[in-house]
Order: sequence, then structure tokens, then C-alpha cells
Amino acid sequence: MSSAKWADAPQGLADRLPLDAIAEALTDHGWWVGDDALPPDLTARLRAELDRLEDEDRLRRAGIGRETDYQLARDVRRDRIRWLNRESAVQAELLDFAGALKDRLNRALFLGLFEFEGHFALYPEGAFYRTHYDSFRGAANRLVSLVLFLNPDWQPDHGGELVLYADDETTERARIAPLDGRLVLFLSEEIPHEVRPTHAPRRSVAGWYRLNTSIGGQIDPPR
Repeated sequence: MSSAKWADAPQGLADRLPLDAIAEALTDHGWWVGDDALPPDLTARLRAELDRLEDEDRLRRAGIGRETDYQLARDVRRDRIRWLNRESAVQAELLDFAGALKDRLNRALFLGLFEFEGHFALYPEGAFYRTHYDSFRGAANRLVSLVLFLNPDWQPDHGGELVLYADDETTERARIAPLDGRLVLFLSEEIPHEVRPTHAPRRSVAGWYRLNTSIGGQIDPPR
């Protein structure tokens, strides 16, 4: 989609997405892929923000697990991340988009999504993320995962595909190249997936829509 077409569209960014198609895809097979999902100038500014964070040495090696179970595991994943926190205008713009999309998904699918959490992710050359789920089955803390790719001029031999698997974690259901502006949504508890080894720096935003599972004075999501 050209920049001019984006400029002429009166509605908000989330309103431009094909909600009926997204809802049907998530219900039918558990994922949706959309190209040119956000304006090129926004993906360019997000990419520049990620590059700035890298230059300032503010990216950190990603781990697995949560809170007391958190650990670094280079045999599982080798990306570097920084959580989104509205420290810049472009981060706030993206989080506003994610919030508006949450509201649309709730209206269409009655999911009860509470909030979005996400981070920038940089996969240096040779990095990967082995097959995993974004949420343990039955945990109900992450329901819908979101990935936005920030890679102009990506070539097939660069690798780095997002691969979605069937329940057996070996049968491929989709292999998605990380093309600039491509947005992927999938069910966090239902879709095992991996990031294939990359042969060029691979940039993205990755995150999840969570439920509010606070109970008995224990706050979840934690603040």
C-alpha cells in the first residue's frame, strides 16, 4: 500500500485492518497474515528506533521462563530484545495501535483481552528461536500473539522465517517470511512456532494480548 493511500485513509490504523478476515482466520485455523498492515513511514520509524536502541547498547539477551523461572538459554533462543514502554513517540504510537486492535478483537471474538505487552526483537546473523508456545496450554495468560516485521529488502536466502506448526510440533502449517510491514496474529496457546536461523539481521516487534488473571490480591499481569 502506498504512502499516499495511507494518508488519504481517514480511519485509525487498527480500523484499516480487515477485521472480518482476521476473525475468520483465527477461528478457522488459528492465525492470520497481512501485508502492508501499517504505513511504511511507521515501520521505518520503528526500525530506526530499534537501531537506535542497538547503537546505545540497550538491547538485552532474551531468555525463557518468567520471574523466578527466568533463564538465559542460548540453545533455545538467541535474539536480543527491549520491552516497549512509551519512552518515545513511535513506541507510544505502536502501543496505541495495539490497544485499538485489542478493542476490535474483543468486539469481534469476545476474547476478553486485557492488555498488550511487547518488545523489539533483533535477531543477529545466525540467531534463531527453537519451537515453542507463547503460552502454556490452560494458563490463559496470553491468548493472541502479534508479530510485526521491520525488514525492507528481505531476500529468500536471508532465512529467518516464522514457521507455524501443527500440534505435533513437526508438521508445518505455514512458513512466513519476515517482510517489512507484514503483520502476523496467532493463538498463543494453540500454535507451536519457531524462528528459523537468520542469515541477515532480522528486526521485528513481538508481543501478546493477555487476560487479566489477578486473583486473591496477586496482580497478574504484574506491574
